[in-house]
Amino acid sequence: MKERILKNWTLSRALFLILGSVVIIQSILNQQWPGILFGSYFASMGLFSFGCASGNCYNGNCSIDNKPATEQTDKMNPKI
Repeated sequence: MKERILKNWTLSRALFLILGSVVIIQSILNQQWPGILFGSYFASMGLFSFGCASGNCYNGNCSIDNKPATEQTDKMNPKI
């Protein structure tokens, strides 16, 4: 857990943490209590690096199978 928090920081991850914290602070100042939950979700995504929205696809959940372009076009246009 410590390693996930301290390493692999990206710009998007930092933005999630900062903007989530801003939403939490503004929600407290304006007494909009549901906004705290909304901001906490985004701040925790940035802090703990989970979800593909933060730019880190942990455990390969967002992996894409890359195939050469020729194989893909052959399947789409079979030879007759």
